[in-house]
Amino acid sequence: MSHKKPNLPTKTCPVCQRPFAWRRKWSRDWESVRYCSERCRRAGRHRS
Repeated sequence: MSHKKPNLPTKTCPVCQRPFAWRRKWSRDWESVRYCSERCRRAGRHRS
């Protein structure tokens, strides 16, 4: 089984400024994913 993790698309989280990679659970809506985690999503809503 060969893994192709280096070839996955990445984005930068607007809250923690860390890069995060594509996950299978985001396959349907990768274009609308903005935050790396639920914790950052909650923190981002409070910042606005």
